[in-house]
Amino acid sequence: MAKVLEVTGLNAFYGTTQALFGIDFSLEEGSVTAILGANGAGKTTTLRAICQTVRTSGSIKFDGGELGGKPTESVVRLGVAHVPDGRGTFTALTTEENLRLGAITRRDKAGVAHDLERMYARFPRLKERRHQQAGTLSGGEQQMLAISRALMLRPRLLLLDEPSFGLAPLIVVEIFRIMRQINEEDKVSMLLVEQNASIALDLAHDAYLLETGRVAMSGPSEVIKGDETVRRAYLGY
Repeated sequence: MAKVLEVTGLNAFYGTTQALFGIDFSLEEGSVTAILGANGAGKTTTLRAICQTVRTSGSIKFDGGELGGKPTESVVRLGVAHVPDGRGTFTALTTEENLRLGAITRRDKAGVAHDLERMYARFPRLKERRHQQAGTLSGGEQQMLAISRALMLRPRLLLLDEPSFGLAPLIVVEIFRIMRQINEEDKVSMLLVEQNASIALDLAHDAYLLETGRVAMSGPSEVIKGDETVRRAYLGY
């Protein structure tokens, strides 16, 4: 299977402080890859590096082309959508206005209208609240909105930063069920950053464990899930 994302020797910096140290990983087209690790391990920085919102060195190839040095808006136009930690909701706008912002780079009005209805079919709660101010939505609804807004770009690669954070367990299960559906039906590749290792490994095909900005372990999710160190530190058994 072709690689949609290949990262080699990736370093990332916040000013003079280095956060990633030569990490390597890849993601096969149509697959889900999870990045696990404790707070401060470099998970969020990895997604920011792909989006070129932090200073980087090394190689980040998307669909064979180099992303390093490109403006963030150019990365987005190539088909990379980012669902950030904290969801990035435009709270003063309505649900539908948020969704339409996700398609701001598109010029196919009929396609945008079609995709808007697809998002409402996939997330019926958002349709019920389409004219509601987004800042008044629940945490789970805002996460659904953030994912839907990213999908309005029609991305080939979806970057997800802690989609389970702060949500009730039943809402997390629902959101991950829909994410699996998106991956399987729409063939959207996903790079998933999560502290909830159990649910992330259930969704992902492959996983990488980061420790202090370096890859400490990698492999198929089933192998990672069976590792004693991972079980004790992240799965709780």
